[in-house]
Amino acid sequence: MSTIGLETPVGREATAHHEEDTGFWSWITTVDHKRIAIMYFVAATAFFFIAGLKALVIRAQLMFPEQTLITPELYNQFFTMHGTTMIFLVAMPMAVAFFNYLVPLQIGARDVAFPRLNALAFWIFLFGGIYLNSSFLVGAAPHASWVGYATLTSPEFSPGQNTNFWLIGLSILGIASIMGGVNFITTIINMRAPGMKLMRMPLFTWMTLVTSFLLITAIPVIGVALIYLGFDRLFGTVFFQPAGGGDPVLWQHLFWIFGHPEVYILILPAFGVISDIIPTFSKKPLFGYPIVVYAGILIGFIGWGVWSHHMFTVGLGPIADSFFVAATMIIAIPTGVKIFNWLATMWGGSLKFTTAMLFCVGLLAVFTVGGLSGIMHASAPVNLQQHDSYFVVAHFHYVIVGGAMMGLWAGLYYWFPKVRGRFLDETLGKWHFWTTMIGFNLTFFPMHFAGLFGMPRRIFTYSAELNVDIYNQLSTVGAFIFGISSVIMVWNIVKSWRSGEPAPANPWGAPHLEWATPSPPHHYNFPRIPTVRSREPLWHKQERDEILAVTMPDPEEEPLMPNPSYWPIVLAAAITLSWALVMTGIWWVIALGILPVILATFMWAFEPAFPEGHGH
Repeated sequence: MSTIGLETPVGREATAHHEEDTGFWSWITTVDHKRIAIMYFVAATAFFFIAGLKALVIRAQLMFPEQTLITPELYNQFFTMHGTTMIFLVAMPMAVAFFNYLVPLQIGARDVAFPRLNALAFWIFLFGGIYLNSSFLVGAAPHASWVGYATLTSPEFSPGQNTNFWLIGLSILGIASIMGGVNFITTIINMRAPGMKLMRMPLFTWMTLVTSFLLITAIPVIGVALIYLGFDRLFGTVFFQPAGGGDPVLWQHLFWIFGHPEVYILILPAFGVISDIIPTFSKKPLFGYPIVVYAGILIGFIGWGVWSHHMFTVGLGPIADSFFVAATMIIAIPTGVKIFNWLATMWGGSLKFTTAMLFCVGLLAVFTVGGLSGIMHASAPVNLQQHDSYFVVAHFHYVIVGGAMMGLWAGLYYWFPKVRGRFLDETLGKWHFWTTMIGFNLTFFPMHFAGLFGMPRRIFTYSAELNVDIYNQLSTVGAFIFGISSVIMVWNIVKSWRSGEPAPANPWGAPHLEWATPSPPHHYNFPRIPTVRSREPLWHKQERDEILAVTMPDPEEEPLMPNPSYWPIVLAAAITLSWALVMTGIWWVIALGILPVILATFMWAFEPAFPEGHGH
């Protein structure tokens, strides 16, 4: 490998010179994958603060025993919507924001395979999120926990529209997730640049591919569970009702068959992010690239065989329990392998601890803690003791927040210069990192002890006799520090977006194709599609020069790109409306709600995707 470009930033300062409409309507009708990515990120960040405020209220309520800052009903609504929002409206769409922006650039494509479908998926996600949170406006927010266990969600124990908002909102969001998965699989398989073989793709693109397969296979499972639940609640069936011959444990199986692949839907994108960042700031290729790829594929595959470790207390029997104990221990192997690959990449490297690199190291530290407590739960006897205690709350926050979110924040600091052409402020970035690390660990590490002392999860208050006051007080102080860290992050983004230090095309000296474009890239990404001959094309001088020769200049005639369209937002609104009308339980109202969907789909089908007289 050539060493040219390892010590100094590769590329030249460049900005996009094309004229592009920046008005409000242009964002509403855009089908540009980069703009859609920015909208995903902004929406997910807004939902992050909505869910975070609910978490702060929860922590304030639990700071002292036997408090009554909020009512038990409001507490149930807040913790249900906190979990639902963080998973389905923050972690998943924030990862999709990175998928959207980076995958076409990393594989040398001008756009995703289905640009209008991409826009449709975003608007469905946004309207679904708004619909779900609008439940607070009518005093009917979901209140039966984000896992929705039967029979707590039955009409008998959850009357009113609260649970209907939840099941219909998640159904709407699932449509967007499946659309996104299909789009990214098609894009990665079919639209790679010449020479971009599968084993030359950046790790982030690889993890996007694995995650997309998980999306299109896992989301339909919870879709089936939600349809069953909807029929039970609205049309009198008994899928989950024991009195009618149904089985409430069926809900747990369906939910966790989705729920454990969902863990990897959240964490694999972060693994891809740091697998691209650590080599850049270590100035050496990723150690064991093929092993990291195969480990990611194995995680996605084995993840389908571990769901019942969430159900050791159900009474499945020793044979079933033994299988899931073994599977849960086995899946730790490819995950652990990745950690050693990242450490080996840093070992002996010329390390540069930017904010992005600090978040990568932070991920390794806190995710390892979450992984170790996960191995503990693989033991059925240990699991029986810790199940539904605050120990489990600590575990999954170390995995989801410590893993997924820290990885995405690393990606934010790493790729922001590509998106905006300006750096994020490194001083503010380091404040963000350290307040995150302090606040996060102060919030969630004491929960291990609270759980071991017997504090159950999902409770409105607790007795002073439990002697867990100090752990809850530490967690509450940590939660507010964690909240401050998030404010610092947003202030850094706003400040740097307007007046950050200008960034060259490849400020970090990174090896992959996205850094061969101007910052920010043209709306068509590449004037001419480059040819790739290696895994780190920008770290080989001859190959880098050839790629920059075709990716940097403005062409005399711009490549043909798809037309903007307002039908994605119209169709998304129609789909959301049709699902919302299901709440009525009246078959002819539901049937009428399908008519706008049919009309918008018909108009979409006959709208020219490209300027008239041109093909794709």
